[in-house]
Amino acid sequence: MTGTTQDDYTDRYARRVRGMTTSEIRALFAVASRPEVVSLAGGSPYIAALPLDAVGEMLNNLAADQGATSLQYGIGQGTIELRERICEVMALSGITGASPDDVVVTVGGQQAIDLLARLFLDPGDVVLAEGPSYVGALGVFQAAQAQVRHVPMDDEGLIPAALEEAIAEVERSGRKAKFLYTIPTFQNPAGVTLTDERREQVLDICERAGLLVVEDDPYGMLSFEGDAPLPLRARRREGVFYVSTFSKTFAPGLRVGWILAPHAVREKLVMMSEANVLCPSAFAQGAVTQYLSTMPWREQIKVYREIYRERRDALLGALRDLMPAGTTWTHPTGGLFVWATLPEGLDSKAMMPRAIAARVAYVPGTGFYADGTGRDNMRLNFSYSSPERIREGIRRLSGVMEQELAMRAVFGAASAAPHRRRGTAAADAPGPDLA
Repeated sequence: MTGTTQDDYTDRYARRVRGMTTSEIRALFAVASRPEVVSLAGGSPYIAALPLDAVGEMLNNLAADQGATSLQYGIGQGTIELRERICEVMALSGITGASPDDVVVTVGGQQAIDLLARLFLDPGDVVLAEGPSYVGALGVFQAAQAQVRHVPMDDEGLIPAALEEAIAEVERSGRKAKFLYTIPTFQNPAGVTLTDERREQVLDICERAGLLVVEDDPYGMLSFEGDAPLPLRARRREGVFYVSTFSKTFAPGLRVGWILAPHAVREKLVMMSEANVLCPSAFAQGAVTQYLSTMPWREQIKVYREIYRERRDALLGALRDLMPAGTTWTHPTGGLFVWATLPEGLDSKAMMPRAIAARVAYVPGTGFYADGTGRDNMRLNFSYSSPERIREGIRRLSGVMEQELAMRAVFGAASAAPHRRRGTAAADAPGPDLA
């Protein structure tokens, strides 16, 4: 029957499908893309900052000059030319001496995470991840039928003592965590950065416990205040899988990412990738290779840093000026996101329809926890909208929150306030100096 929502295939699905749920972010895209809505929701880069005429000419030349190879099937590991360029990119972040042989090109950073999950996770295995954590990774772990045990953060990133306790807790349950998934630099969604001291502590803890580390680093080059700390992979080679992407520094539409893996694992990752997609897009790889070889991409990253710093400042200023008392937020020094904690009693998920009606969108905090907590949090993006639109979005959002607080003051809470779980520590008064 046309238009029916009944699913007649329910009893035929594999077990791993039954627990899958729609991403909080994907569900928002259709609404947030409307021109009248100020979107603070997605993590879209500001592609208009690219020299699009020059990029268009570069792509035209790629098709004209190298079409016979760039439009053909490629190889599962990725072209040697691109893997060499990737090693040069990583060297700028402090990962020196990496071999192109140990790089596996992927369809964005998302496929990189998926390949590692397929390689290491059996149903029922435990993954340790920051709380909150990247929604795309949580979806991968859910599809792998793994259990996510969140490790708390504060303003300095993942708390080492909490990591030790999480490892011990999993062992007491008779299991062992397979790996730690972490975004240590300009974390998504919290915006915080793991300090140098803690990076060494986390690596020591994982080494003692025999715990692998999956380091996801999409934002490391987008620093606003000096250089970002050295990646974990720059400090230890063994047991650390480094994942990154060109989605945030060039073009997400090309879907090109990579894994730098210990040499012994590389071949298995290539086999996994070939079984998954046969080969990444040869044209997309050629485009990224040409971009890195012929265009001033280092200068372009500086452009992005300046644009995002201005928009970060616009968001923090609007939060400071307009948010109701009791709201707190992080102060990222890079990346694309601010993590806000609502005044006592407000529920970001329940409030979402009223925010959309007021023509502003954000992502409720529940999407960033495997256990559905985070109702008192929201993620706010500052990379996509102009400073003026960001301020207008916060004005609209603040109005919605004020209405919610006024209703609670008049009618009282309909039920007990949701459990408050902060992904990061924050001061009691709002302002840009909270993290």
